[in-house]
Amino acid sequence: MDLAGKRVAVSGGSDGIGRHICLKLAEAGCELAILGRDIARLEAVKREVESVNGARAHIFAADLNDTNLVSGLSAQIVSQMGGLDILINNAGVWHKTGPLDTIDEAMLLQTVQVNLTAAMILTRNVLPTLRAQSEAAVLNVISKSGVIAQAGQSVYSASKYGMRGFTDVLKEDEAESGVRVAGLYQSGTNTGMFAKAAEDVPNHIFTEPDDLADVVVFMLSRPAKLWMHEVRVEL
Repeated sequence: MDLAGKRVAVSGGSDGIGRHICLKLAEAGCELAILGRDIARLEAVKREVESVNGARAHIFAADLNDTNLVSGLSAQIVSQMGGLDILINNAGVWHKTGPLDTIDEAMLLQTVQVNLTAAMILTRNVLPTLRAQSEAAVLNVISKSGVIAQAGQSVYSASKYGMRGFTDVLKEDEAESGVRVAGLYQSGTNTGMFAKAAEDVPNHIFTEPDDLADVVVFMLSRPAKLWMHEVRVEL
């Protein structure tokens, strides 16, 4: 796929892995729709993106925990960008590890909503637009917790195993439509995700988000006969 000129929506694009993905795609000549909750961070990433070869960026401040808001977000993105070629479902939240009965119910619901339900709704709503393009893709940044069971991650893993199943079925459903589907299953990444959940984790030993962003660009830029449906990145 030639990424130059492609219109790409990236959820969770205001920091962490998403921010680096946006910057790498800007280098490749993409126009970006950047989704996130923090308007100040979104504006900062927009400035960074637009400083790269004159790339264009649009920002959408949205709490993916709000189902009604997510439902209307897709139409806003498509309308403002005049279409869409690639959707990258990257947004995610982490809950502090522990037995299921120690995980707050509100955190349980938020984890499933942000990590799984919001991605499904966004994808569902942009699929008709993606199918209308000559080249289109959905890439889900998931986590190795979608393929490996780890103690203390009952809710997080449930959301990520759900994303894995969603990705695999979507790939089969869109096999004839021309919309390519892929899942990225990365190990721990050096971002602020764990700190947001008050989890003390040695981030410095993990994969750098800039390196993962390179993987995303590599996956998206493969030709149709060499499409990578699933990539696992481990330490």
